[in-house]
Amino acid sequence: MNETESSPRIGQVVRIVQGREAEQYMVVIDLLDNRFVLLADGEKRKFDRPKKKNLQHVELMDFVSPEVQHSLLETGRVTNGKLRFAVTKFINEVVTDLKKGDQLDGERRCN
Repeated sequence: MNETESSPRIGQVVRIVQGREAEQYMVVIDLLDNRFVLLADGEKRKFDRPKKKNLQHVELMDFVSPEVQHSLLETGRVTNGKLRFAVTKFINEVVTDLKKGDQLDGERRCN
């Protein structure tokens, strides 16, 4: 993470850039300090066994799940279903739009 980027927030979706889970998306469920966060996706990494990850190994996305954020701030817990929902919603809305944009750019260049 660069110095210019903002700090992570609870419920924020991140893309892992280094490690075994590279190129996967997860949700920040806890901030340990200014260097580490706990991540879970509700599927491979459940809320009860989150992944501790260095902030230099993740890319912060501009998407915070209000459902996950509210649940964690109110009760300190979140269901794995909400985590899966947040990741799926992000992928369907943001990642799919980016891929569609890339395809359109490629088609425009060919014509």
